[in-house]
Amino acid sequence: MPTAQQLIADNVARVRDEIGAAARAAGRDPGEIKLVAVSKYVDADTAALLVQAGCRSLGEARPQQLWEKAEASSLAGVEWHLIGRLQRNKIRRTLPLVSLIHSVDSKRLLAALDEEAAAANLTPQLLLEVNCSGDTAKQGFAPEEVRRLLPTLANYSRLSIAGMMTMAALDGDEATAQANFASLRQLRDELAPNAPPNVTLTELSMGMSGDFPAAIAEGATIVRIGSSLFDGVL
Repeated sequence: MPTAQQLIADNVARVRDEIGAAARAAGRDPGEIKLVAVSKYVDADTAALLVQAGCRSLGEARPQQLWEKAEASSLAGVEWHLIGRLQRNKIRRTLPLVSLIHSVDSKRLLAALDEEAAAANLTPQLLLEVNCSGDTAKQGFAPEEVRRLLPTLANYSRLSIAGMMTMAALDGDEATAQANFASLRQLRDELAPNAPPNVTLTELSMGMSGDFPAAIAEGATIVRIGSSLFDGVL
């Protein structure tokens, strides 16, 4: 029977192959797409198997779990991504640990991040979470809110706003997912020419285990894959 290490290594290889195939089908370079392996399902020892399989970018949904794993010696050197909601009282401890925050969903959070970044002399990279599906169960700015927000983002001078993130509708099919992802890409294309200097909008974080090929077809630069990496393990 294969070990957990072998299963995860095989799963990572398969997912990378699928990312490559989706990119080529869309006429894109697979090297343009970053795989963030979502380790929120597992403990540090199991997450370390992802690192051994070549995944250096790991995503956590809860700041406390990210803090704990960031202290594990087996996960030294990992590039951490916060993909879940960040409460303002957890900013101070989180900022020094993360490479990218995917889930900035309010002006209050932007202001709090900017204030803490100034105090800590940091320039964190973040993504605006956009609710492209209109699903009331999801967090994020509505697209129209992002349009109104764009010119004010220059006020948050300590923040580097690298792009946007979205999730497809929970109850939609593949066509619905692709339409949601297309909406984010179109919003980015609309806003990028007029973005303030601290806003690049080069990154689109979209696509998970069930829908990442559709996200890649619509321009995803980051895919967040969790459950597919643990097939046969969990």
